[in-house]
Amino acid sequence: MAKENNLLDSQYDENSIRSLDWKEHIRLRPGMYIGKLGDGSSPDDGIYVLIKEIIDNSIDEFVMGAGKTIEITLTDQKFQLRDYGRGIPLGKVVECVSKINTGGKYDSKAFQKSVGLNGVGTKAVNALSKSFSVQSFRDGKTKMAEFELGEITKDHKESATTEKNGTQFVFIPDETIFRNFHFRMEYIEKQIWNYVYLNTGLTIILNGKKYFSENGLKDLLERNTDESILYPIIHLKAHDIEIAMTHGTQYGEEYYSFVNGQYTTQGGTHQAAFREAVVKTIREFYKKDFDAADVRTSIVAALSVRIMEPVFESQTKTKLGSTMAAPEGPALRTWINDVVKTELDNYLHKNSETADILLKKILQSERERKEIAGIKKLANERAKKANIHNRKLRDCKVHYSDNNPLAPQTTLFITEGDSASGSITKAREVSTQGVFSLKGKPLNCFGLTKKIVYENEEFNLLQHALNIEDGIDGLRYNNIVIATDADVDGMHIRLLLMTFFLQFFPELVKNGHVYILQTPLFRVRNKHETIYCYDLNEKEAAIKKLGSKPEITRFKGLGEISPDEFAGFIGPNIRLDPVILSQESSIHQMLEYFMGKNTPDRQDFIIQNLKIEVDEVELEAAV
Repeated sequence: MAKENNLLDSQYDENSIRSLDWKEHIRLRPGMYIGKLGDGSSPDDGIYVLIKEIIDNSIDEFVMGAGKTIEITLTDQKFQLRDYGRGIPLGKVVECVSKINTGGKYDSKAFQKSVGLNGVGTKAVNALSKSFSVQSFRDGKTKMAEFELGEITKDHKESATTEKNGTQFVFIPDETIFRNFHFRMEYIEKQIWNYVYLNTGLTIILNGKKYFSENGLKDLLERNTDESILYPIIHLKAHDIEIAMTHGTQYGEEYYSFVNGQYTTQGGTHQAAFREAVVKTIREFYKKDFDAADVRTSIVAALSVRIMEPVFESQTKTKLGSTMAAPEGPALRTWINDVVKTELDNYLHKNSETADILLKKILQSERERKEIAGIKKLANERAKKANIHNRKLRDCKVHYSDNNPLAPQTTLFITEGDSASGSITKAREVSTQGVFSLKGKPLNCFGLTKKIVYENEEFNLLQHALNIEDGIDGLRYNNIVIATDADVDGMHIRLLLMTFFLQFFPELVKNGHVYILQTPLFRVRNKHETIYCYDLNEKEAAIKKLGSKPEITRFKGLGEISPDEFAGFIGPNIRLDPVILSQESSIHQMLEYFMGKNTPDRQDFIIQNLKIEVDEVELEAAV
């Protein structure tokens, strides 16, 4: 009671009430505006949201018919964009990037099917940047303003120019907010390709390379599939909706869905409606009540819709929650179903060869599903027992599938051996980090059917820990981190796990969920300071910095690192290498090369790279 009285006695008057200005609020709560922060190792990290907010303004100009080219220059930490749209009205240049709820979309019918109408985008970029500048070129005049951390530092006067109309933005993210960040070109390129797929006729030039698409989502699927597709891509268009789809030989389902140009990586109501509509249309076309899973297994599809006033489930707009195509229009589900029913049905009637191939694929999926039904039931029972009786999985408290602001940051570490898993378990953040402990080396599953996932205890328990048995919609962890020793055995285990994911759950890799944990190779310390080094260059720099013959420890395995030390490597400063598939990669060919039977080509590859490994060992010994 005394404690309560003390709290009530605390001074509470007019001086206790404080109003934050726009930039203070953004900097204090950046997650409200751009989602998670991150260092650039994940495609949904905040620095890529900053880039998107700037590009979106130029896309709006293209949609309005002004400016068919966007030029972007990107270095490791600096982003620069020049478009050739109409240019921001010169008298509003400063307000448009520094005054919340200021923009040109509120009263424009042209922007009724735009993603963002809240006037926050460029302001968030400005507030979260170490340096930010905007320059507008309009009708022979130009106006420029420069900022630091959202504070204006130079408000240039209008002057004459011979430049073409348009706008230029330059920014460097604030490293105190985005710690140890750097842009990964693979993620930027994917963003750029999506922009040109969704805006045919638009040219984007990134660091001198030209990106352009003539056939929209058809081009997207062609670029993201290989020769293993079973029939030519079906490309369908109607008012405000575009669809491309085919079936491949991979397991699972793969979707690229967009709303008003926004890549909805987590899907949402539009994607759910499309999945339902495809099953319904195919059942009616073949007049057979196929199981939905048999129809959708191995599907690869892209969907783009434009709707009025979209409602998303988060500020970063990665999952659509809208149930209506417009405030007083048709239900989203009904609209998409009607379009798919009409267009896909017509296509299958006109293309009997494709219809025959699709039917064979569905029947094959049906046979495979029935073949493993009994094994799957037994495997599920084993998994339930294992969850009760062994400690392979040390779970976390919140999960990716939960509607929780912490959930997108949940992580599952896959470790080898008791000592390594024990160290990580003791050091982890229990609320968001789980640990799955492997027993020995996993099976090389290349060329095997999904039956093996249920017959093999390790794989069966791992898929249950991730909750991906029926696809990745129920994925319980956003980040799947392979944490193995940096030795030959550890590398082999990494390769075997990657084979498992790519063989049976490739969408986990394609959607950016899989990472490799970087752990330090060396600890260099003296009485005053300890430096952890991840490679030989960092080790040399640490020795030079500390001088006087510091103590040097070479970590041979994760089990040698104490839990107290480990906490620093899997906390806010965690270093992750994302597993990224290049657009040119064929998963089957890649796995055949590395995990199939020995070939002369692979022998040559090993011999050539063995020399590199030997050189590195000799260099380490010399140091």
